[in-house]
Amino acid sequence: MNIVVLDGYTLNPGDLSWEEFRSLGKLTIYDRTAPEEIAARSQGADVLLTNKTPLTAETIRELPELKYIGVLATGYNIVDMAAASAQGIVVTNVPDYSTQSVVQLVFALLLQHCSHVSEHNEAVHEGRWSAAQDFMFTLQPLMELAGKTMGIIGFGGIGQGVARAAAAFGMKICVYTRTPRNVPGLEYVQFVAADELFTTADVVTLHCPLTTETAGIVNSRTLGLMKSSAYLINTARGGHIIEQDLADALHAGRIAGAALDVLAVEPPPRDHPLLGVRNCYITPHIAWATVEARSRLMQIAAGSLQSFQKGQIVNQVN
Repeated sequence: MNIVVLDGYTLNPGDLSWEEFRSLGKLTIYDRTAPEEIAARSQGADVLLTNKTPLTAETIRELPELKYIGVLATGYNIVDMAAASAQGIVVTNVPDYSTQSVVQLVFALLLQHCSHVSEHNEAVHEGRWSAAQDFMFTLQPLMELAGKTMGIIGFGGIGQGVARAAAAFGMKICVYTRTPRNVPGLEYVQFVAADELFTTADVVTLHCPLTTETAGIVNSRTLGLMKSSAYLINTARGGHIIEQDLADALHAGRIAGAALDVLAVEPPPRDHPLLGVRNCYITPHIAWATVEARSRLMQIAAGSLQSFQKGQIVNQVN
């Protein structure tokens, strides 16, 4: 079986092993594949593995030998599903590999907002503590999470993990989801309408898939519903936010701040409206990228391909 990895570098920059895949067939690995290289590099492949390299209908139709597309991520919008299905190609993804890592970054971003750790560290190294008249100083008011309301949009595995962590900090939790359901151990969660969540939450965090319903769910109207002291976190998909609207709200002080691990275009253009905006922390799509999460992703993806070879399809999305 001829296996081609089109963009392996982000998953494995050198600290993991491809041996599980190598044991399943002839393996060719490309760190990155430019759009004009996709068709040529995919020729003759029985299996294509891709993270963010798109496989369009036109490309798929040029690959009559292709039997399997393994998306090395949870989101699979980079594959034309109709074209793959029309050719009988199995498409799989990798669900639930990064839940704890994403939850961890959500709270890293939130705790930065509460305690301003990086700013205080920089001030100390600049000599401001050494020059202080008192035994301590703060650069701005600090915030305690206990008693605050965490508003979670989306209630899959990651949303549930955020709820558990928020409860451990003593926060109240409200959730907006299309499919409210009781989850054992999370009986304290209150399900609310979207507008109520934006209005009442002290922290709004996004953990929903990008659909026609959730695209642009954060916009000038919903930002206008939020408290001026509220904080927005997005570790899901950049398309959930109308980014110019968020920039305008931050510039005007309509909300206290935002922390984003994803943007609508990645990497962002240098003139992106949120770059350089006050009280907007941006990390480069790293929530999924702990060594542990990437190792799980690799194992799950290899296991799915091995199951396919045995005629037992798992994690199929088309």
